[in-house]
Amino acid sequence: MDLARSLRNPRVLLLLLALGVLWPGTAAGAQTPTTKPAADGVTAADEAKCKFTKQEAIEANGGPLGPSIWGRLCQVIDGKATFAKGATITVSQGGKEIADDTTGADGVFVVTIPGNGTYQVALDPKTLPKGFSLTDEDRAVLSNVQVNLGDQQSTFRLGEDDRGQRDLSDYATTVAKGVRLGLILAVAAVGLSLVYGVTGLTNFAHAELVTWGAIATYLANSAGVPFWLAVPIGMVAGAVAGLANDRAIWAPLRKRRMALLSMMVVSIGLSTAVRNLFQVAYGPAGKRYTAASGQLERSYGPFRLTPNDVIIMVICVAVLIGMTVLLRSTRLGTAIRAVADNADLAASSGIAVDRIITTVWVICGALAALGGTLYGLTINVKFDMGFVLLLSMFAAIVLGGLGNAYGAVLGALVIGVVQETSGLFIDTAYKFVVALLVLILVLLVRPQGILGQRERFG
Repeated sequence: MDLARSLRNPRVLLLLLALGVLWPGTAAGAQTPTTKPAADGVTAADEAKCKFTKQEAIEANGGPLGPSIWGRLCQVIDGKATFAKGATITVSQGGKEIADDTTGADGVFVVTIPGNGTYQVALDPKTLPKGFSLTDEDRAVLSNVQVNLGDQQSTFRLGEDDRGQRDLSDYATTVAKGVRLGLILAVAAVGLSLVYGVTGLTNFAHAELVTWGAIATYLANSAGVPFWLAVPIGMVAGAVAGLANDRAIWAPLRKRRMALLSMMVVSIGLSTAVRNLFQVAYGPAGKRYTAASGQLERSYGPFRLTPNDVIIMVICVAVLIGMTVLLRSTRLGTAIRAVADNADLAASSGIAVDRIITTVWVICGALAALGGTLYGLTINVKFDMGFVLLLSMFAAIVLGGLGNAYGAVLGALVIGVVQETSGLFIDTAYKFVVALLVLILVLLVRPQGILGQRERFG
């Protein structure tokens, strides 16, 4: 198929429309990578071994830190995190020494300060134990440490300068996190694909269903509900939102026989309106679930994943298997597939088409909410997080084959892995572009997508 014919393909036109409408969202999303890079350029493996959290500092201090500058001196020696005992840390302000502390066997220092302000934090290299050394001797004094919230961590980098180096574990971990992102995209995109299959609607407002699920879970969690009990609450909220979408907007428009292109434009306007409403009501700042705090990576063979990463992937796989069973082995699934194949024929066979469409919207809302919640567990929950994901979801379902739920899963995995692994070789700001480039190349060769069926257009 030549290029001109490919550009006339509705699937390619849909992709180009999505790219034009959502490009600002990709730029914003690129500023919040799903995989956090290692601090100061150290390898991810070393960061995981020497990572030190505020909770650990509180435990080491035996109670609240109070106004202080704290940290831990740690160096990876023979592949193990080793702590520097007996090193002296001195804090000064305006050239006047405030206080000092000597690290214990755990390498922890906590220096009490008068309050917020700008301080100088100095490590005496001569007091470091044998075998320990500063990576950069010029960084023995941190001259501009800002304390704004009562306490602040200070980090002195020890050991050889291995910045920029990666090992097999780094590559394997990035691929695993790409699979995690792909599974989240798959859960969120299956509903979008099902709605397209049974109604033909390209729903740009699906992004706000994703965001609503994450926000609903956050609100329940912040009200005191344990996170994993708040997840079903978010899914119920998403299902209700899906039902309300269909009953209040899409069902009336279908009865009026509004053109699908016009309905797509309505969905774009709805998406913009709801997203701005979220920004006003929820706020522009990102917020975290309680379960997202204190997560440290653990080794699983060549992979390094947090416990949440593992739980997310297990949940996604279970949900996708459940959806497969639903679509292939139940009367509801048979009815959904019948309506997707030919709604008129399904109606003549006694299937309540409107009821099936409403059911699909409920399923779509619940899955979108779950996808948003799981994505929010890997980053901060923000008012536009679904909008940032939407282009990737569209890319997944177009790549897999429009209207094909199994294709959406396969496309999501491809997009997720490509996006994450591209960050190993280029600036993470361009990872969305790389995923779209792969999508365009595939569609030029196979316009119907990986699992889509060839159709005649025109």
